[in-house]
Amino acid sequence: MTPDLSRLLRPKSIALFGGGWAVNVVEQLQRSGFDGDIWPVNPKRSDICGVPCLASIDDLPSAPDASFVGVNRDATIEVVERLSLMGAGGATCFASGFRESEDVSSKDADRQARLVEAAGAMPILGPNCYGLINYLDNAVLWPDQHGGVGVDSGVAIVAQSSNIAINMTMQARGLPIAYVVAAGNQAQIGASDIASALLEDDRVTAIGLYLEGFGDIRSLEAFAAKARARRKPVVAIKIGRSDKARAATLTHTASIAGDAAAGSALLRRLGIIEVASIAGFLESLKLLHTIGPLPGAAVCSVSCSGGEASLMADAGEATALDFADFAPAQRAALEAELGPLVTISNPLDYHTFIWGDVPRMTRVFEAVMAESFDLTVFILDLPRADRCDPSGYQCAVDAIIAARARSGARVAVLSSLPENLDAAHTQRFMQGGVTVLHGMEEGIVAIAAAIEAGRLEAADPAPLLLAADAARSSTILSEAASKQALSEFGLVVPRSIEAASIDAVLDASAALSFPVALKGVGAAHKSEAGLVALNIADEPALKAAACRMRHACDGFLVEEMVTQPLAELLVGVTRDPTGTFLLTIGAGGVLTEIMADTANLLLPASRDDIATALMSLKIAPLLSGYRGKPAADLEALIDAVQAVCRYAETHAARLVELEVNPLMACASGAIAADALICLTEA
Repeated sequence: MTPDLSRLLRPKSIALFGGGWAVNVVEQLQRSGFDGDIWPVNPKRSDICGVPCLASIDDLPSAPDASFVGVNRDATIEVVERLSLMGAGGATCFASGFRESEDVSSKDADRQARLVEAAGAMPILGPNCYGLINYLDNAVLWPDQHGGVGVDSGVAIVAQSSNIAINMTMQARGLPIAYVVAAGNQAQIGASDIASALLEDDRVTAIGLYLEGFGDIRSLEAFAAKARARRKPVVAIKIGRSDKARAATLTHTASIAGDAAAGSALLRRLGIIEVASIAGFLESLKLLHTIGPLPGAAVCSVSCSGGEASLMADAGEATALDFADFAPAQRAALEAELGPLVTISNPLDYHTFIWGDVPRMTRVFEAVMAESFDLTVFILDLPRADRCDPSGYQCAVDAIIAARARSGARVAVLSSLPENLDAAHTQRFMQGGVTVLHGMEEGIVAIAAAIEAGRLEAADPAPLLLAADAARSSTILSEAASKQALSEFGLVVPRSIEAASIDAVLDASAALSFPVALKGVGAAHKSEAGLVALNIADEPALKAAACRMRHACDGFLVEEMVTQPLAELLVGVTRDPTGTFLLTIGAGGVLTEIMADTANLLLPASRDDIATALMSLKIAPLLSGYRGKPAADLEALIDAVQAVCRYAETHAARLVELEVNPLMACASGAIAADALICLTEA
């Protein structure tokens, strides 16, 4: 259940504890125009910034809605306990020296545990936390400068870094920010719970998350479900994509998936839009605040330069943006206004023949907006006012705003460079219902995010499969044992026989049909160790292969070859540090790492999800039938992946990782030629 943060987030009374940091908070409260009660508690001062100080916590007129606790770490625990006992609404804990990382002393960890115990049912932010800024009600529990101003509505940002949060408030992009909340150590209240509480304010239009870790996955799921129900889009940056390598490297799956894959799959599954940069984050939130999720991907780009038109076409090439053709009536109207020298295409370069003629420019722009584009984007960079005269560009500003007013269309202005639209023009456009996107790269990210948000609105994923901590020692099943285990869940495997000696290998071959494959037992990566021989046609060749391997292995596995597969795939499941299970589907065989052609899902995965993942691969043409070859049996491939998933779900308590590589895709059927399973000890 989400804790009640309403009094803390929207306080009518604020108590402050501490010296210099508390002074800073009082200054920010006065500057913001907070009209509630401010109660500084400081026995050494008569007042702070003209506000009378109270000698002790016992002198508070009543239990404060919110408190800024800016005293040392040990005193923080005492203050929090007193506030909790008197029924205060919540507190932000500024001090550090608690559990700032996993590598802390037991004393610091114990201190944080005592803080949580002292807080009891009273919500606390932090510790090691700057606090919160509520720009809707001018409530600032923030001991530093910030760049925001009061707003009537806007986006809420939750950050697991106070400094990044400060930087975001300094943006000059015209983004209305309703809340900024720093999560700190999240000793009691996690980022997901904070974000969930912010959703309850109807003045919040979208949520932005700056994440260093995911915390409680179930809380994140609950928040995402609540955001979808309230139709409020969520944008996230997840850092740490290259911080550390995945610890498990037994399988190809682990080496190619990496730490970021599960995080990205998690956000995608929950309908949270992931972006990679702060600029893209802010621009995406701005577009979602002003226009909301786009109903489709049809985008029209309009500029008076062929260079800008080409750049937009190139920038949108690898994204979801669809520069759809103009409708016939629309094309005719544009041809009539622009004349025969202008080619009517999307992106549109309307040249400068109509420049300065505001009525005509307005008619052209309105004609562009008249049809069913999901977003119309005007590329416009203004000359810098300190060195140039931008007045000659006012015609474009006026015509865009006028055309938007007449059409009611979704319209954005995009500057190719972030600095080429100043705050005054940004405000003018925003007041006219036109979103301003600062920077072509960032603008494209924002448009793609709004398209994705529109597609994700209907998502309702099943609860994630989660596992407990896998700190126990593990064991690796042999290939034969791995295949046998998976076959019991429906995976098709070749006929095979294990043999301890060369003579036993030859005896076993009598029960199999040539050609066969011979594999040495005892190594996870058999190909690299020279322990795989394929397409063995007869007994002499089989004996020779076994003789070459005998000193490097503990035994042999001989199995019938899968002849002439149409494609080789990898199917793997790895347990992620978040506790989720990552399903990786990709190009398989010995070139797996080189091709790095994969798609990632989290378990449980539906049949449709698996089919979509398969067809998203670069090798998908091989599955569909390539250069006269037959198509692979897609249903059998999906059956094979689902068999792997069923095993993983059944053995989730012990599974560390498993891999089928290669899974042979044939015209009829799909056969697992190799498999490996790693389980924790029972």
